[in-house]
Amino acid sequence: MAARRTAAAGSGRDTELSPLDAFVPLDELMPWSVRPLRTGRAWVSGPDPVALRARWERLAAAGPAEQERLFAPTRSRTPHTSVAALPGQSTGTARFTRTPGPCPDPVRILHGPYDEQWLLPDHRLIDAARPELWRVADGQQLFAVEHSSAPEDAGPALSVTALLPDGHSPAGRPGRIRPLYRRPGGAEPNLAPGLPELLRGRLGGGADPDAFAPEAVLAWILAAARPAPAGLQVPLPADPEVWSSGVALGRELLRLQSRGARGGERPRLPGGRRPYVRAALPARPTELSYDAGDEALVVGDGRISPVPAAAWEFTVGGVRVLELWFGRRAAAAAGRVPEGAAPDGLDAVGARGWPREWTSELLELITVLALLDGAAGPREKLRAALEAGPLIGPAELRAAGVLPVPSSARRPASVLGHQEEGPEGQFALL
Repeated sequence: MAARRTAAAGSGRDTELSPLDAFVPLDELMPWSVRPLRTGRAWVSGPDPVALRARWERLAAAGPAEQERLFAPTRSRTPHTSVAALPGQSTGTARFTRTPGPCPDPVRILHGPYDEQWLLPDHRLIDAARPELWRVADGQQLFAVEHSSAPEDAGPALSVTALLPDGHSPAGRPGRIRPLYRRPGGAEPNLAPGLPELLRGRLGGGADPDAFAPEAVLAWILAAARPAPAGLQVPLPADPEVWSSGVALGRELLRLQSRGARGGERPRLPGGRRPYVRAALPARPTELSYDAGDEALVVGDGRISPVPAAAWEFTVGGVRVLELWFGRRAAAAAGRVPEGAAPDGLDAVGARGWPREWTSELLELITVLALLDGAAGPREKLRAALEAGPLIGPAELRAAGVLPVPSSARRPASVLGHQEEGPEGQFALL
């Protein structure tokens, strides 16, 4: 590939760079990142909140020996562990075996880029819940999640969600989680200090006051980020029109991936081609297939159509997203446990068949995947524009003092808005 040009005006700017040298690591643009959640036990999360409540009730009612077995202890958590409450959650901090307390309301989380599931938000049950993420998770927050740094991997390298993400790919690989804001209420963007100001000065604000707002920068990153062996890399254009088109594309991708969260319009296929249930889905479907001739998704004896072939073929890491999504719920509906789990453990508790909510979620997932496939053309067009350059390279960011970022920007901000309950009911110091 030919060397890429960067903007050459001013001192400290390289005029000829290799392709990746012209890009900026995501780790520099969004410097604060958090490792993925580590639950330590599969039964605390899943696609059905009713099943999670049933698991809690069985665990809380069990005798000491049975509770120890059902809990699935690890080095980090046992029924005798006392820990601080999760920020924003009213759960117990005493030892579970002594005072379980009422079941907390399950919270919605994102597994991989497309699978919305549920989690029991009790710190006593989760090996590494990442409290720093819970402190900043609110109605203004967005989370960027890295999924791959290998160019040959199919599927998105980066996704954005308004839900709390677990930070794992569909295949279970961990990825860094990068909140857009470092404090609750959309305060203090998790961006390299001075980056939005530099972009506004180089590219011009135009008539759009939000052209370089934190969410616009995140939208650009979502549209333009590329995988590389050293981590995700982001090209920054020196052309205002390229920036505007990339931000518009990223905002649409963000709307689709977050499924209309925060007041956005929920995804819909154009031209009246929304998928519908043509034949009712069975109570416990076990098989999923695709009828290309009728553009129909066959779910046991049930049928959904029209389902674009692009949605059926949409893959992440070589696995069809729809098949993976269905497989998890088919197992839950039948009470099948994950490989290696005890057949009479909590993973098998609470199976209630195929609830109506899953059908609604499946219809929306089909829509999201079809629309994301339709964005492939605009993404290729943006890629071509970036290949032509010019770009704002790392040298210009260093000359402007944007890079390197201060070490404090890589650590969580001090959040002192309220006290949090520590182990055994004591107040935690933040």
